[in-house]
Amino acid sequence: MNTRIMMVGTIALMGFLSFGSWSAIAQPISTESMDIVREKLRADKKFFIASNMELTEAEGKAFWPVYEQYQPELMKLGEKKLQLIKKFSDNFETMSDEKAKELLNEYLGIDTTRHKVRLQFLPKFREVLSQKKVTRYYQLEQKAFAAANYELAANIPLLK
Repeated sequence: MNTRIMMVGTIALMGFLSFGSWSAIAQPISTESMDIVREKLRADKKFFIASNMELTEAEGKAFWPVYEQYQPELMKLGEKKLQLIKKFSDNFETMSDEKAKELLNEYLGIDTTRHKVRLQFLPKFREVLSQKKVTRYYQLEQKAFAAANYELAANIPLLK
């Protein structure tokens, strides 16, 4: 329970720092500050995964290298999503139908790519863990993703 609270709290902190209010999206945040927050999130996510996977030493030796290959792919998609949110923010007040279509297509493209990456890495995880542990890992990844998306959704207004 404490790990869950810490993970949600960390994601909420990221949300507060970068999206605390809608107008804050347009305000610059130093690259150094964002790098610190991103590194903290990576470490907390890894702790969350480690605390909940219940890996043996042998499983851990096999799992963590695959995890370390997978995470940068997910992080690239997260960066794309943040860039998309910035575009949404920049165009929010003057959004045309054409721009809304463009941004929606970009959003769906990011989601499609995330699904493809998850499928691409599935055999790699299956090579090193039992199917039950792979399923558990994908559940944990989904929980972390859902918590982050919840925070984003709570702070991004609906388009008028």
